[in-house]
Amino acid sequence: MKAVTDNLKLIVMDNFLEFGDKVNMHLKKMRGIEDKNFSYMVPNLITRFSSGEGKGQLLDSVREQDLYILSDVGNYSCTYKMHGLTTYKSPDDHFQDLKRVISACDGNARNISVVMPYLYESRQHKKKGRESLDLSIALKELENLGVNRIITFDAHNKDACDNAIKPTTAFENPYPTYSILSAFIKDEDIDFSNLFIISPDTGAVDRARYYADMLTCDVGIFYKRRDFSRIENGKNPIVAHEYLGKDVKGKNVIVVDDMISSGVSMIEVAEKLKEKQAARVYLFASFALFSNGEESVKLFEEAYQKGLFYKLYTTNLTYVEPKVKQLKWFREVDCSKYMAKIINTLNKQEPMTPLLNGKEKILKKITDKKQEMDK
Repeated sequence: MKAVTDNLKLIVMDNFLEFGDKVNMHLKKMRGIEDKNFSYMVPNLITRFSSGEGKGQLLDSVREQDLYILSDVGNYSCTYKMHGLTTYKSPDDHFQDLKRVISACDGNARNISVVMPYLYESRQHKKKGRESLDLSIALKELENLGVNRIITFDAHNKDACDNAIKPTTAFENPYPTYSILSAFIKDEDIDFSNLFIISPDTGAVDRARYYADMLTCDVGIFYKRRDFSRIENGKNPIVAHEYLGKDVKGKNVIVVDDMISSGVSMIEVAEKLKEKQAARVYLFASFALFSNGEESVKLFEEAYQKGLFYKLYTTNLTYVEPKVKQLKWFREVDCSKYMAKIINTLNKQEPMTPLLNGKEKILKKITDKKQEMDK
């Protein structure tokens, strides 16, 4: 049995336990560890007092360890008792718990990397008038607590993150593109040479181009016309979606975005594409938040029944209710192995580039799938 001599440790917050267990399992397999009792995970405890205040505690040493703290601040299923009432944890609660655990390290870890796939306050990345700049504040807080690296996925605005903490703190922003496309190619029996990528707004163009480059296909863009005279749910409402691009008639179309919040915008884009006689419409999102709860899920269910889209592909990088995962149109892609590869690579101080460029592998998967379909 291989002796364990490395200095890698994981702290998995209570909002990411299932995912963290998978990452731990993959890391053990990658490093040839057969001891069933061994774990990279450091036991930790978040205690809440009846007032709602709390504290973080580590139940094992992290001295001189390369530490990776995994947290899903979007997990709205976690609860605690406050004044006898059951209270659901908000992203603010999760972020505060994360800081508590970092503080409990007492500066003894060799390096601290925060792994937060859905980046806290990522949408509050710029000021419009007298507004708070929450993303920058949060990143600076982590930096001031001694965090050496932040790993997130598909940041809403990477430049804002870089400007807040680089060059003193590393910021890694991989995309789950390879994992999502691998699942898509495996699942779907379609003509992959007839694909078209759509960006639902101008802000998602770079992401759409990245997908298009992986699949060697074309890109179209929707422009959101907004009513800047009023604010609804914290943002200016969309008046109309204007399409810019080539004809999508008869094309299998993939709409790509970083997150689905209420879902209204994504469904409106799908409806416009079907009006333009697109064949199958697929929806890709790194994070499916369904922030309006049952209302958001119902919106997608009704759109699916109308034939506006064929399937939604998303990841397990943030929490989704179990009952939603059972719906016919929902496809969750497991990114835990990819996460383990990233952690393993960084811990061994190897270059990340091979993990970020999977175009040749994707094209080979498409070729293999075509041969399988032709048999």
